[in-house]
Amino acid sequence: MTISTQTDFFTVARERHSVKTYDPSYKLSEQEIKDLLAVAQQAPSAWNLQHWKFVAIVDQAAKEKLLPIAYGQKQIVESSVVFAVLGDLEANRNADPVYSAAVAAGAMSEEIKQTLIGQIEGAYAHVPTLARDEAIRNASLAAMQLMLAARASGLDSCPIGGYDAAKFVEAFQVPARYVPIMLITVGKALTPARPSGRLPLEEAIVWNSF
Repeated sequence: MTISTQTDFFTVARERHSVKTYDPSYKLSEQEIKDLLAVAQQAPSAWNLQHWKFVAIVDQAAKEKLLPIAYGQKQIVESSVVFAVLGDLEANRNADPVYSAAVAAGAMSEEIKQTLIGQIEGAYAHVPTLARDEAIRNASLAAMQLMLAARASGLDSCPIGGYDAAKFVEAFQVPARYVPIMLITVGKALTPARPSGRLPLEEAIVWNSF
């Protein structure tokens, strides 16, 4: 990366806070955006189907179009880039290219490939909620990895669930294959984020069973 990096994971995780006010003069290059997404794409996914698609919104006109859809949140137009994270409802279609590459690399036999594809197609055909559940679950893993990559690169971010997903689909011509998961703004903070409090750890833990 051409931007500065921080390799201590625990520092990165503790210093990641949601930033709402960005320096509008700070711009990320196309390569820097690709570098962030390359890390996000290393997130784990069920069957390695990689149930995500990223819309990188960098043009100011596109940000202005998104602004009312995101209820006027200024970070949309002030951040360097807005990522729309989408979940793939047809991620089962990724199985053949993913596994074919593994077979070609000698990491998987053709027999195992066909067995896995059969399992995937059976699950997608017979479990009605599976496609949407997996799209949301796995794309969310990639979204978190994207935000950690941004912080590790000296950048700031904020996940946004407060937007009109239906209007986003219409305005940005999202194919029916994809479901909007969240928006993520990335850039340089103009003012430091306010750290948010957390409930006591013991309130979040259940040991072995309720």
